[in-house]
Amino acid sequence: MSDAQYSSDGWAAPVARGPLRAVVDLPGSKSLTNRELVLAALADGPSRLRAPLRARDTELMAAALRVLGAGVEDSPGEGGFGPDWLVTPRALHGPAAIDTGLAGTVMRFVPPLAALADGETRFDGDEAARARPMSVTIDALRALGVEVDDGGTGRLPFVVHGTGSVAGGELEIDASASSQFVSGLLLAAPQFLGGLRLRHTGDRLPSLPHIEMTIATLRARGVEVSSPERGLWVVPPSPIRALDVDIEPDLSNAAPFLAAALVTGGSVTIGGWPTTTTQVGAELPRLLAAFGARSELDDGRLTVQGGGPIAAVDLDLTIGGELAPTLVGLAALADGPSRITGIGHLRGHETDRLAALVADLGAIGGRAVELDDGLEIHPAPMHGGRWAAYADHRIATTGALLGLAIPGIEVDDIASTTKTLPEFRQLWERMLA
Repeated sequence: MSDAQYSSDGWAAPVARGPLRAVVDLPGSKSLTNRELVLAALADGPSRLRAPLRARDTELMAAALRVLGAGVEDSPGEGGFGPDWLVTPRALHGPAAIDTGLAGTVMRFVPPLAALADGETRFDGDEAARARPMSVTIDALRALGVEVDDGGTGRLPFVVHGTGSVAGGELEIDASASSQFVSGLLLAAPQFLGGLRLRHTGDRLPSLPHIEMTIATLRARGVEVSSPERGLWVVPPSPIRALDVDIEPDLSNAAPFLAAALVTGGSVTIGGWPTTTTQVGAELPRLLAAFGARSELDDGRLTVQGGGPIAAVDLDLTIGGELAPTLVGLAALADGPSRITGIGHLRGHETDRLAALVADLGAIGGRAVELDDGLEIHPAPMHGGRWAAYADHRIATTGALLGLAIPGIEVDDIASTTKTLPEFRQLWERMLA
């Protein structure tokens, strides 16, 4: 059971009164929904997306595609999280104005589509979005012969001057800041006249599973994608097949719920867990085991069990930095100091997530130190206080997680969770009930 309060000033995170015994069903994956929306808009016929995520990021993607001319319409679905989307491809065109919000997938996936459109497309978003790096996408389009006007900033706002086609060919980029730069180009590449031979030139490539997800969605629609060597992808010009798709639950959104089992010493079960998937959240059983959790997958239901002390960890999270805020929250409650590395690129996400976590933990008595590529977390007695979300859904849910064990945590903007999980508050409180 729990106590939760709401005020105009913030959301009082509920405290767990004992070990949890909860089952949670989550809506669809944001990453999969937005990839399938893009591919459906470029396909050779209508596609149905069953049980898509209906959240701010995906609604912004659907709206962007509509503005460019594609049909994206609600259609009755069978799931409990809203209607399906029926996507009808049409000729892409401008003039258009795209609101990216704070969605990295919209600001990195849609500009290559706008290059394929006939006419100008203006991109802008939230104030915080203007600080997110976009020069890789802008420079890549220019290298492909597309005119882009960004005023020399390499950031939002900018205008893509589409001519209805992109020549394609060979391209080199440094995607060290985000795998989304690679995915955005690969999704549009089958429609380039000469396809695309894309090489990553940086020393590191974060969140590789997200690129593998992109490749899997392309292949499912009949597009041949090869990777002759690490950091090189080849996509020939190809039609994109229409396809009806079932969207998997969002496994990254499962992270704070599953971590709650360790914080409370109880168990949490997530329904609809896929046996095989390209989602980075599939790493959660392995990662949570490092903190002392036990996991069991039985007939599509993943159960994570806590019960002992939360163990200190030394983790390289290059594979999936989006899980880092939750794991940093666990580390703050662990039995010794922890290091979480491979996440330097999180400085360029919805907010500077490393700085945000350091500041928030410090405000409630905890201690974390920034490293070049991550954080070192030193557990300390913590107390209630203000937890700033910085308009970042994953920072907000980390505050909720710590609030299970620390009375008096108040998250200043729990509504930021609507970015990828509009039902977060209700699901969280139901889990505790």
